[in-house]
Amino acid sequence: MTTTDSQPVEVHLTPEDVAASLASDVRVGLTSDPKWLPAKWLYDQRGCELFEAITELPEYYPTRAERALLAAHAPEIAAVAPATTLIELGSGTSEKTRLLIAALQAQGSLRRFVAFDVAEPTLRAAVADLSEAHEELVVEGIVGDFERHLDRLSPGPGRMVAFLGGTIGNFDEPNRLRFFSTMAAALEPGEWLLLGTDLVKDPARLVAAYDDAEGVTAAFETNVLAVLNHELGADFDLERFGYVARWDPDLERIEMGVRSLGAQSVRILALDMKLELLDGEEISTEVSAKFRRVGVSRELAAHGFEMVGWWTDPDGDFAVSCARRSEAGGRLSDQL
Repeated sequence: MTTTDSQPVEVHLTPEDVAASLASDVRVGLTSDPKWLPAKWLYDQRGCELFEAITELPEYYPTRAERALLAAHAPEIAAVAPATTLIELGSGTSEKTRLLIAALQAQGSLRRFVAFDVAEPTLRAAVADLSEAHEELVVEGIVGDFERHLDRLSPGPGRMVAFLGGTIGNFDEPNRLRFFSTMAAALEPGEWLLLGTDLVKDPARLVAAYDDAEGVTAAFETNVLAVLNHELGADFDLERFGYVARWDPDLERIEMGVRSLGAQSVRILALDMKLELLDGEEISTEVSAKFRRVGVSRELAAHGFEMVGWWTDPDGDFAVSCARRSEAGGRLSDQL
């Protein structure tokens, strides 16, 4: 772990860590059947730019719905969970979270804000901006990976962890349940988890949100191959891949990936690896699960959380739930 004096940022994820993780994920994912790549590798600089463009598309409702929801209900959330410390996972620029910060300050509890993100430059910029905008707050940053560093969350008391944007939907069920277990272990009884979840709705509308008419999402998902080209010396020809987005009614999730347009061979020099793809063979790049209130409540309860608040936007597209850690949740020390 490293820190800097110029900004209160803890760094638990070095460039060497990232490179080793990418190499491991690619070797495992692309030798599996079916093939897959973790969604976290979508977000290089170009990927982040494309995702920001996605959030402005008319078909893509989640960002607008969650922002409207927080604008309308942040004071209620602050009343239910009067946190002294707000920790945001996957903070990015922390734009939406500023609504929570304002509400928690208005009701007099908030003393500290902690941003947690994998992207160090973006996190540092957000920490500096928020420090300037909120001189009365202690603002800190943690550079880390959800899969490895959630046990490094700053200690309490009175913490609320916010995991917004529907990002929980990018975890398959085993990883989602592992996340809830880790959160239950990291939080003390009485502390809170604030969770953003996209809700089940008309499949046609869901598919349109992830397969927009302008092809921005297709470019975003295909960009992961460009990441492999740049970071691992691969020779993927992006023009020889199509984009796939489909609704799985059994798992109630959107599944996204790229499809090989014809049989082809790809070399990945850094891994000394040759990849043979059949015509039409797919590489899964991301899932986006959709939720129902009863399912969210059940999964949280199974890991020692009691749901104490549930809010939706006016159209019922998106929900933010607040769950309080109960005595039933396991302590982190019990799991180490």
